[in-house]
Amino acid sequence: MTDSILRTEDALREVYGHASGRAATKAIPSLDPHCRRFIELSPFLVMGSAAKDGPADVSPKGDLPGFVQVPDEHTLVIPDRPGNRRIDSMTNIVENPHVAVIFMIPGISETLRVNGRAHVSVDPDLLQSMAVNGKPAVSAIVVQVDEAYLHCAKAFIRSKLWDPSVQQDRKVLPPLSKIIADQTNTVIDVEASEKQLEKAYRETLY
Repeated sequence: MTDSILRTEDALREVYGHASGRAATKAIPSLDPHCRRFIELSPFLVMGSAAKDGPADVSPKGDLPGFVQVPDEHTLVIPDRPGNRRIDSMTNIVENPHVAVIFMIPGISETLRVNGRAHVSVDPDLLQSMAVNGKPAVSAIVVQVDEAYLHCAKAFIRSKLWDPSVQQDRKVLPPLSKIIADQTNTVIDVEASEKQLEKAYRETLY
């Protein structure tokens, strides 16, 4: 089985070959009007980061469309809202600024990929500019853009992600509190825990 592991770029290229045509040249070094419009319409993104010594993290972030600011063609500003306080992405960024972001728009199967270098800001004016319901962001992830490009729809077509006919009933999985209790060998009142979680969703999104 170990003979089947591809360990070098040359080995990978033997399987995949090289990108050609538009795929090889589509990355641009800044956010053009098309990228900025995509970000303006996007209510959801996923950001990848990695610590200096290697451990990686992928973090989802979402809000109303346009929640990510684009002050200029080389900069993104992503608000960070109250969460579980693990701050995995933040601790990665202070060690290793390189991040990768994928923006999504419901109903549109193409995605926008942006790679760059980030820092975490707590500038009061910046956080207030991203306030919702009178509550400023906890911090802001400021990304200096290195490259951006639109990604084709193949993954979304294969997965049928936006197709309502394949959406699952939430009941196919246990409640979140039950799953976490099982994973941490904790005994809890699942019904009470779920009510507490629902209350948090209603009252502490911002």
